[in-house]
Amino acid sequence: MKTIGVIGAGTMGHGIAQVMAASGRTVLLMEVNDSFLEKGVARIAANLDRLVKKGTITESDKSAITGRVRGTTDLGDLAPAELIIEAATEDLDTKLALFRKLDGMARPGVILATNTSSISITRIGGVTRRADRVIGMHFMNPVPVMGLVEIVRGELTADETVAAIEGLTREIGKTPVTVNDAPGFVANRILMPMVNEAVFTLSEGVATREAIDTVMKLGTNQPMGPLALADLIGLDVCLAIMEVLHRDIGDSKYRPAPLLRRMVHAGLLGRKSGRGFYSYGEGKAS
Repeated sequence: MKTIGVIGAGTMGHGIAQVMAASGRTVLLMEVNDSFLEKGVARIAANLDRLVKKGTITESDKSAITGRVRGTTDLGDLAPAELIIEAATEDLDTKLALFRKLDGMARPGVILATNTSSISITRIGGVTRRADRVIGMHFMNPVPVMGLVEIVRGELTADETVAAIEGLTREIGKTPVTVNDAPGFVANRILMPMVNEAVFTLSEGVATREAIDTVMKLGTNQPMGPLALADLIGLDVCLAIMEVLHRDIGDSKYRPAPLLRRMVHAGLLGRKSGRGFYSYGEGKAS
């Protein structure tokens, strides 16, 4: 698979495009408009600039990587891709509509992957005529840094599809871990309730945001506290995942914290909006 389509140039999509291009592959990066596309390409360039400053790559490497990323706002331009990875908004209806279009547009045999954090791969595959070629490819944030890709097989995902995506994941320098389709899969089934409980703890006045994050960092040896992590992931994404867990598992322990919902409604989404549990100015939290 030498030509990869990536849908979405946001928080996850631009990172996926970067690592695919860095592995020598041509990337067809699609966004809904030129503004979003330009922002995604600019984020890739900024990421690579940091690597150049660190001496990890050269200016020539950077030029080669960016040269392999071809932007478009037309879904049809992804037709030559040998694999298409969807990294659009974490919304079921949006994903189902998109996969119906992809199924009709992509060549037979092309694998359709989704970077969904929690939505059923089986359900997404069910709206296509190639459920055996639909798979979850859940990258971690930030994509260029994190080593894990959670490979999620749907009810009808073929063994050959799993093997192909596991192989590709290793080729781009990541570690694939294959899991079965279930709400939240493994990573978010365990991680998001912890984040959600941290929000409850804050809202109930048990401790300050700094205290909560420091206790979890020093007490459980995590590199980042749960509230700071929520800001990095995006509070809207955290809420969407908790809603999937609550709806699909049906256990009240997955009920989203009201404070989390209020913050999302207020547009306080974390780093991407400039303010969440912390405020972000000039790249620094306060």
